[in-house]
Amino acid sequence: MFANYHMHTWRCKHATGTEREYVEESIKGGLKILGFSDHTPYPFPEGFDIRTRMELGQMEDYVTTVLDLKKEYQKDIEIHLGLEVEFFPEYFEKLMRFLEDYPVEYLILGQHFLEAGPQMPFIGRPLPKDREEACLKRYVDLCIGGMETGRFLYVAHPELPNYSGDPEYYRKELRRLCRAMLKNDLPGELNFLGIWDHRNYPNDTFWKIAGEEGLPVVLGTDAHQPDKVWDPQSEQIALQFVEKYRLKLLETLPL
Repeated sequence: MFANYHMHTWRCKHATGTEREYVEESIKGGLKILGFSDHTPYPFPEGFDIRTRMELGQMEDYVTTVLDLKKEYQKDIEIHLGLEVEFFPEYFEKLMRFLEDYPVEYLILGQHFLEAGPQMPFIGRPLPKDREEACLKRYVDLCIGGMETGRFLYVAHPELPNYSGDPEYYRKELRRLCRAMLKNDLPGELNFLGIWDHRNYPNDTFWKIAGEEGLPVVLGTDAHQPDKVWDPQSEQIALQFVEKYRLKLLETLPL
């Protein structure tokens, strides 16, 4: 694995370790390019859910820490500053204005929730049985809305919704997602966290469709702990998906 653009920090409240540990583990694993992409702060109203992301007041420290490491390790590894971002239409432009003050190099579209609210349900858990199709459609609509802003580098874990309903409907909606990614020139991510944590992704149905549509793919460790920034076992499983579905693997992305 040459590059990893998907990695978190302790600020998101569900990751561990120091940024330096992530960098040193990446160097040990032979990575040449490393991107920090912690869960973005969002300018939500008071009382909204911020249990799984950094807070607005932590952005300055996040940026300073990553840039200091970028300078310190410049002879050993290429470090970039990014964020993983959900697309919430009602708050997105406000977020973009907030980020104008910071030298963020890229954004990853990682849609974990279907709406912004005081308690946001995570769609990686089983979707409500009585609303599965509506939730899946909402997810695809939000992803497409995010892509069309032109702000994103790629789509993280594009098959995240934990859907168990009509397989034909699933194929239809995920093909719609793949075609929108192609139209907007955004690769999909084979996500290592889903592999080693035995989640509902990577999903064979999705990647079969991706292969049929010619969707490019990137590898992302989605590391929330230092020992997962380089994971050869998960990498081998991801490469089996690449080979099985004849996916076009991108080693690096333009920043």
